[in-house]
Amino acid sequence: QVQLVESGGGHVQSGGSLRLSCTASGFTEDYYAIGWFRQVLGKEREGVSCITNSDGSTAYADSVKGRFAISRDNAKNTVYLQMNSLNPDDPGIYYCVIEVGRASGGRLCLLYAYNYWGPGTQVPVSS
Repeated sequence: QVQLVESGGGHVQSGGSLRLSCTASGFTEDYYAIGWFRQVLGKEREGVSCITNSDGSTAYADSVKGRFAISRDNAKNTVYLQMNSLNPDDPGIYYCVIEVGRASGGRLCLLYAYNYWGPGTQVPVSS
């Protein structure tokens, strides 16, 4: 019933920028957190960036800190991931994730905290 629809993936040159968008629907209760995970070749699925609904607290993976920025538009149930200075370690599948119907007391961007996942969007980077 909960649906997450990502958009914004596509080709970009190394050093370039992309902005991913994710629109969530299918629920009426407040969500706890929303964000982005990615599956990069040779690595475990990792949390890229997440943000809480209540106070906008954010978390970033060390590898993207200073380059990526997460934001949300509550009126549109939409979360964005602005990705700047893309490098060869960034290509992969990016998934929009949300924790809704429950609240995790742990740190943001823990894999098992998120109970709904979008289908993912491809982010290839060409040199």
